[in-house]
Amino acid sequence: MTRPPSTPPAQPAQTGRILIIEDELPMRLALVGALQAQGYRVIQASDGESGLLAAREEKPDLILLDVMMPRLDGYSVCTELRRLNLTHPILILTAKGRLEDRVHGLDCGADDYLVKPSSLEELLARVRALLRRTHSTSPGSSPALLSSPLALGEITLDFKTLQATRNHSPIHLTSKEWAMLRLLVSEIGSVITRERFLDVVWGYASFPTTRTVDTHIASLRSKIEPDPDHPQWIQTVHGIGYRLSHPSQD
Repeated sequence: MTRPPSTPPAQPAQTGRILIIEDELPMRLALVGALQAQGYRVIQASDGESGLLAAREEKPDLILLDVMMPRLDGYSVCTELRRLNLTHPILILTAKGRLEDRVHGLDCGADDYLVKPSSLEELLARVRALLRRTHSTSPGSSPALLSSPLALGEITLDFKTLQATRNHSPIHLTSKEWAMLRLLVSEIGSVITRERFLDVVWGYASFPTTRTVDTHIASLRSKIEPDPDHPQWIQTVHGIGYRLSHPSQD
């Protein structure tokens, strides 16, 4: 990340607890100062092992994670957090900008990936977007379906605790997958266009095509559908988007 400007654009005071896992002290201090100036509460860790421990004990709202660190690299931290079924949104912030690095980071369970150097404005925008998708409920959400666990066959989804299980065994869903499900459930039975997914779930225009939505739907189906090749719950409306079949209709 480039050195933060002295007067970043004014934003309303933000809320949330953010864990920074970064071994380079100047970078870590710059991130701490920038985030605290926006109103966030910040927790710090200087290596992967202490970062993993802090994530488990502090349960932050968001994790900013470097990749190249001593003792435990960022990819390993991310993988272990997801193995433990911890659902904190994770934003990888690293100088490793090759396509294969970005793909690997997302495959490890990260929700977003930002390559250094980047502007402070973009970093703060992505932080706000991740927190917004995690904590907000779409307009028109059904209180009955979102306020209590929803059963889809063997799958149970709890939108309050962000826990998903199959026959009581935990399933890891990323924050994007939870946001997609929240949108589908909030308008259950209605068609959600790919463009609407991008607008509500991603919240910014960094993804180039609606193919992104299809890729995430495929991942989501692989986790919650009995037969992902013949989906029972998340149904395709060809040329438009997707809809969630109401459990009472199946």
